[in-house]
Amino acid sequence: MTDPAPHVRRRKLGVRTKLAYASGSIEEAMVGAAGVATMIYYNQVLGVSPALCGAAFLIASVFDAISDPLAGALSDGVRTRWGRRHPFMFLAALPLAVCFYLMYQPPKGLSEVGLFVWFVVTMVGVRTAKTFYATPHSALGAELTDNYAERTSIFGWNWVVGTVSSVLLGAIVLLFIFPTKPGGANGLLNAARYHELAVMGAVVCFSVVMFCTLATADQIPFLHKREPALSGARRSVGDVLRETGRNMRRLVVNPSYLAVCLCWLILAVSGGVIGVVGTYALIYAFGMTTGQMAIQNFVRIPGALLCVVLAGFLTRLLDKKHTVIITIAISCLLVGLPYTLRLLGWFPPNGTPRMLIAFYAIWTIGFIVLPVVPIVIDSQLVDVADEHELQTGNRAEGLIYSIRLFAIKATGGLGGLIAGICLQVVHFPRHATAHNMTPRITDGLLLMMGPLYYLIVFGGLGFAFMYRINRRRHEEILRVLEARRAAP
Repeated sequence: MTDPAPHVRRRKLGVRTKLAYASGSIEEAMVGAAGVATMIYYNQVLGVSPALCGAAFLIASVFDAISDPLAGALSDGVRTRWGRRHPFMFLAALPLAVCFYLMYQPPKGLSEVGLFVWFVVTMVGVRTAKTFYATPHSALGAELTDNYAERTSIFGWNWVVGTVSSVLLGAIVLLFIFPTKPGGANGLLNAARYHELAVMGAVVCFSVVMFCTLATADQIPFLHKREPALSGARRSVGDVLRETGRNMRRLVVNPSYLAVCLCWLILAVSGGVIGVVGTYALIYAFGMTTGQMAIQNFVRIPGALLCVVLAGFLTRLLDKKHTVIITIAISCLLVGLPYTLRLLGWFPPNGTPRMLIAFYAIWTIGFIVLPVVPIVIDSQLVDVADEHELQTGNRAEGLIYSIRLFAIKATGGLGGLIAGICLQVVHFPRHATAHNMTPRITDGLLLMMGPLYYLIVFGGLGFAFMYRINRRRHEEILRVLEARRAAP
């Protein structure tokens, strides 16, 4: 069976198809919204030490390093009447929902070690199920079209839906599940409310995974069909493993792939520090309530509304490589700025309207630019998939995009490990209150969120300069591929 004709492969997609595909990003938005509470729950509510929580994130990341490329390779190699991607997406829905529920509902009476083991097992379960959904989903987006500009639009829509969902779900989590009562402790410290989070997350994850899988099934006839490197109707597990090994060997020496992967992984680690320590910093260094913390979700709205247009404009003006470099530098500088200014004593005091206005004004500008980064990186990875096919004859979107998912999970994995270690270093108390906070502890939180964040981000930004595929090079690749695919 051959691929669709070149004019079909270069097609532009309708809004309905883009939204159907983008609906799958709601799963990540739900996991991210719950992630704000995860470290707080196990550390401050259940009493597990920061070091053990960080170790749990690390262990989960070790499993991710195995499961992510495995899921990518399997979804590249399988052949069914429902295509290569959709069977895995469908089968992941129920395990993801069950493991999500269990992670926030450990049995009563467990010791600290027992809670640690429960945390590890359920987190590995969530991430493995997520792997077998999200890797094929990302690869599906890479297969929808060969159009250079349209790819940016597809992943732009995916980011818009994911960001808007993240805003809404994050606001629901903070304002309705964990509200802070007047004069009371921060709502995230209310153990009784985690049952509502567990139920909500399980239902949302199951529903959106099933919807996205079924709503995109009509695109199966337009996806890549053949795998020239391995002919024949039947292939063994050994065949798939050998093909995966060949693909990986070629990818690890591909400068453009290495550029995207290393830059994206380091960004994810820095995001993990922000995601885990950020909750602590907002509560204990800035004295915010859950209602005030919820504002951070809404500052993402302008960026979500503008990102598709902005990404298209910048990639036409600068091409993809320089768009990524410039937007990373600007957005990350602004995201870490409030913490750095507070550390230097140049930020308005807590409890004043000026503090909230200054904090979120800076973040609003930063988050207008930030969404362009993952949109263009996703688009770059599709171009790498074309170059890989040119070099090897194989379509390996699943394997290529497994690094994207691993990076997203490394946000809570390696970043969570670093955050856990740093919290241990500053001697953050297990049951923290405003009364047992010291300047040393709050300065430690700010140091992680500002200077340490900058050190990680700008240290990794140099890898982005290694990327080599531009619009002209991609057009040359497509011409050769289309001639090869058309050959009998």
